[in-house]
Amino acid sequence: MKNPSPLARLVLALFLGWVSGASFAAIEVENLRMWPAPDNTRLVFDISGPVRHQVFTMYNPDRVVIDLPHTQLRDSLKQPPVGNGVLSGIRYASRPNGDLRVVLDLRKRAIVRSSVLKPNQQYGHRLLIELADERPVVTVAARPASPPPVKLAPPIGKVIAQQGRTGRDVIVAIDAGHGGEDPGAMGKTGAREKDITLAIARLLMAAIDRTEGMRAVLIRDGDYFIPLRKRMELAREHRADLFVSIHADAYRDPRVNGSTVYVLSQRGASSEAARWLADQENASDLVGGVTLQDKDDLLKSVLLDLSQTASLEASVQVAGKVLARLDEVGNVHRRKVQHAGFMVLKSPDIPSILIETAFITNPAEEKKLRNPRHQRALATAIAQGIGRYFEDVPPPGTLMAERRGAKVAVNP
Repeated sequence: MKNPSPLARLVLALFLGWVSGASFAAIEVENLRMWPAPDNTRLVFDISGPVRHQVFTMYNPDRVVIDLPHTQLRDSLKQPPVGNGVLSGIRYASRPNGDLRVVLDLRKRAIVRSSVLKPNQQYGHRLLIELADERPVVTVAARPASPPPVKLAPPIGKVIAQQGRTGRDVIVAIDAGHGGEDPGAMGKTGAREKDITLAIARLLMAAIDRTEGMRAVLIRDGDYFIPLRKRMELAREHRADLFVSIHADAYRDPRVNGSTVYVLSQRGASSEAARWLADQENASDLVGGVTLQDKDDLLKSVLLDLSQTASLEASVQVAGKVLARLDEVGNVHRRKVQHAGFMVLKSPDIPSILIETAFITNPAEEKKLRNPRHQRALATAIAQGIGRYFEDVPPPGTLMAERRGAKVAVNP
């Protein structure tokens, strides 16, 4: 047998290296980003290339072990604080064979999910680790008669106003768009949509809470990521009467400006209705306060259609009120309520609107969006639009409905 050529020897060496799992260039963990949320913690390891990994859990004490073949830590890697979530600490160990072991120490047991993410416009290769609380998920059918409180006590002014009342508060779920590893759009001077939306959402909550007969809940009250459908589910768990999603628009032309208000498109409503009817898990759920579990397919379809129609009509009305108030604060990009298939607008029995407060890609509007005074003006305008809608069309059983009924009785 002849001696193999240099090229053949090189091909053979590469093949044997691949079979043995050897790597000719070690992957480097360049950075770690972390977002503790109320019921989960997401960790994103920025890595220099795609990596094979193995994840397993250990107990007594509870911990998650992540093995990364032929991987090393960048010397300058800084670890962010772990926060108060399920994670209590992180440890690293380089093994003799060149692998890296990462140990996540837990305060309690958690459900672990992992995935390798491909590069996008902002980040390179990433390893995503999600630690979810093992506590049972509260379903809509099993939720308590009244929504969970978000504060220990209402403001003093509201305590006085509510004495002797029997109606409940109108509940507004406020969704600050994006969050965590999803920064949303970014302005020229570095403003991030996720920060702007959270600031406005908090101010909107305060404005709504100052309105007698209304109470707000925040879907996101920190810098963490919540999947879009989960945002809808949280609003339903709180028995919200209205869902409001706050965003900041972006466009390639920096001259484009103004606010826009969206409601769900008919096409988006149809696709969601089909999903609900096809998903057996929804059979035990409630739509408009009515369970679908004991209904035949035709009746389910009719009930869902009625609920969606009523929600869409209410969404258009409240969106119009909000848009009119935003027009008094600044420019509006579209003078009519727009229709789109945004996921967060698809709840079948909660009127839902999405507000693009301004264009963060417009330098003048980016400056305004970073200004606390303008943020407050936007929040006040949105709260006033919402308040005007519920004064005209208060949900039955609410304090606002009682007040309206009393006015009608006095001035028939």
